[in-house]
Amino acid sequence: MDPINPGPEEYGHDGAQDTPRQRPPRDPMTPDFGQPTPTHARTVQLVSGDFLLTVNPVDGSEIEVCPPGERPARPVKHGAAERAEHDRAARPPVPPGPTQPRLPLLERQEERERLVRLLARGRSVRLTGPSGSGRTALLHVVAEDCADLAPDGVIRLSGYRRTTNDLLYDLFAAVHSAPQYRPEREEVLQYVREIGAVVVLDDLEFGGTALDELLDATPECAFLLSATPEVPAPSSDSQVEEVFLGGLDRAGGLELLERAVGRDLTEEEANWAGDLWFESEGLPLRFVQAGALLRQRDRMRAGADAFDAFGVFQEAPVEAPFSAGDGHDVPLPSLAEAAAPAPLLASRLSASARDTLKFAVALGGEVPHQTHLPALVDDTHADAALAELVGCALVSPVGSRYRLAAGVLTQLEAAGYDTGAEDYALKAAQHYAWWAGHPSVTPARVSAEADAVLAALTFLVPLTTPPGEDEESAAVRLARQSAPAFAAGLHWGAWERALRSGAEASRLAGEVGEQAYFHHELGILALCGGQLDRARAELEASIGLRGALSDKRGTVAGRRALALVADRSGATPPGGRTAAGEEVGDARHEEPASPPGGVPAAFGPAVPTGDTARLVTHQAAAGPVHGTGGVRGVAKGTRRNLVAAGAGAALVALLGTVVTLGMTSNNDGNAPSDKVQVGPSASQGANDGGLGADKANKGGRGGGSGASGAPKAAGTGSKGTPGTTGGPTPGGATQPSDNPTGTQGTTPAQSPSQPSQPSHKPSPPKPSPSQSTPSGSPSDSSPSASPSSSGSTAPPASNSASGPSSSSPATTTSSAGAPTASGSGRPSGTASVI
Repeated sequence: MDPINPGPEEYGHDGAQDTPRQRPPRDPMTPDFGQPTPTHARTVQLVSGDFLLTVNPVDGSEIEVCPPGERPARPVKHGAAERAEHDRAARPPVPPGPTQPRLPLLERQEERERLVRLLARGRSVRLTGPSGSGRTALLHVVAEDCADLAPDGVIRLSGYRRTTNDLLYDLFAAVHSAPQYRPEREEVLQYVREIGAVVVLDDLEFGGTALDELLDATPECAFLLSATPEVPAPSSDSQVEEVFLGGLDRAGGLELLERAVGRDLTEEEANWAGDLWFESEGLPLRFVQAGALLRQRDRMRAGADAFDAFGVFQEAPVEAPFSAGDGHDVPLPSLAEAAAPAPLLASRLSASARDTLKFAVALGGEVPHQTHLPALVDDTHADAALAELVGCALVSPVGSRYRLAAGVLTQLEAAGYDTGAEDYALKAAQHYAWWAGHPSVTPARVSAEADAVLAALTFLVPLTTPPGEDEESAAVRLARQSAPAFAAGLHWGAWERALRSGAEASRLAGEVGEQAYFHHELGILALCGGQLDRARAELEASIGLRGALSDKRGTVAGRRALALVADRSGATPPGGRTAAGEEVGDARHEEPASPPGGVPAAFGPAVPTGDTARLVTHQAAAGPVHGTGGVRGVAKGTRRNLVAAGAGAALVALLGTVVTLGMTSNNDGNAPSDKVQVGPSASQGANDGGLGADKANKGGRGGGSGASGAPKAAGTGSKGTPGTTGGPTPGGATQPSDNPTGTQGTTPAQSPSQPSQPSHKPSPPKPSPSQSTPSGSPSDSSPSASPSSSGSTAPPASNSASGPSSSSPATTTSSAGAPTASGSGRPSGTASVI
């Protein structure tokens, strides 16, 4: 009975009304019956080179050759509005709250003018300076000065944890519009070669040949590079100008400190600032942080005076004058605290800001985006914590995000901010896993937060253990949710790092199915990159793991990708199977090949008995075949190879044997030559059905065929062969005559034992009712040559009693594998006939 509508309405009837009322639908969220509707997986299709890649987060990505209709159009360059939007996205977000004053760039005018002058001439420059020297601020000002120098404007890139290949793709995406398309590296090189822009590249992490590769790929670009002294220098052939950036002098440090505080310094503060300048070597970052310490000191002193004047529950008015009370004076920080100000600055911030710093320490210095702070800190106004951190110079911009400033991470770890780092990293991983897998989050947003996600994976993967019942590994789940988003967002450097972290985490957690997924995705990534050996290894590992789990759908996806790898590498898929699992047949070679046993070497005086058809049948069906290749061919029934290879040699050998028998008959009426016929052995009659041999090839020009396994004669077009002008057709033959000279063809060559020609001339033959007359006309010729005694050349043939033969003997090189005929009608002897 329905608890909501009890009574007869459960079955659609109402006791008081005649019209039935439809039962209201059950709430789909109730867990009592059935299962909840599964969430549809978000699949994305994109084109990588000439592949069509479908990013499937369930069973693994599918890859195939891109159909012609799915090929994207040629990428076009962004317009002015799109370039402005891309430039805005390349900068870090503005912290919420009141706009903070922008500090001036002091004592950098000479370097600024030099950089602009070199870039205007098309020269690339590397700005080298220690962390905290103000390189990023100087690059920002120079980029504004060079806005109109190049046709493609100024492009801002970040080199933090970027390789040469990553920067090439970032440069391509900054200039060209190519949605859901990732061209191959060769195509990218063609596009970036045509880019003419001033590229401002901050936080470069490589030099030497890698930097030369980047510069050579972009000959029309002028680079403004920023790096620390620890980064390898450019090669001597790169022609990159070097500009070194040092610290400020004493006067410049004091002026910057006054600008940061917003007032003039007292004598005590000026002396304190002088000691700080000597200790910090004039780095601007230290003076900005020192200015934050003085501002906090001023607020604390102002807060103490407001407490005395206005009471506990009163707020000091903005117009209240600043004056330090005798009992509430806050001393200046010590020189040690000024040299490492991060713990003292953090202690005077809000609780949300301190929790944000703890998350940043757990993530290796990566500060989560301000939109994630309320969920991570459990404070709806936690996004304002970023403004506090920026105002204290505890964070610095890196590309489109923020990181802890130089030296802050080490100082906070020493102060104990890494306590409970595992819990903070775990909470961040769980949040990012939920966020990356949410349908409303685009792959581009996940890619923008890639560094924080990868930092959480880096921290949690070594700590991964097999989860308990009804639990899952946080690292595996985060990698599983973020990797497809990185792939769809075309951030393939982060995709590869997430897959490798996920593979290691799943191995440690003992989750075989997830491990198979990550290996499959690594194989797909390697295939898109042209690394076929790595792709084959990863896909085979994935197929093996999924086979152990009986995962049919995953196995099919892996085999399809493996078949594509085999197709690209020109190899057969492992196991002799295709992608769908069908067995692959052996390769068939249609080229003519030598007979298994070779071609007969000599013609001996073999005397056949009985019908010639039986002679040919025995020759084709019997006889040992030497060589493994011949045995394999006969066993598999591939007669086509033997037909194409030994047809000519078989016909010459057969007719030469018949001529020899006719010449040695000595005009005996009972000689075997009187019983030899010219036609094929299989043509006994129209409907006799005697031998049951294969039909002759109607489209060929050869003669008849023997029994099963006998080679079929194919016309060669040479002089005297059947099927040509001047010779009889193999299908029809006349009765043999008693004279070896015959009436057609040429006269036979002299035999070594009988040099003279026979004197008896037989009467013309009479055709039998079942046979046709020969089509060729006879011609007279004289004897031409005698047979060679070496045994390697067949004697010339003539139209004797046994029919026409080839006028030019074939030189034999090997045995044809068919024995000669003996007197008992069975092949024997040393002379080989086919």
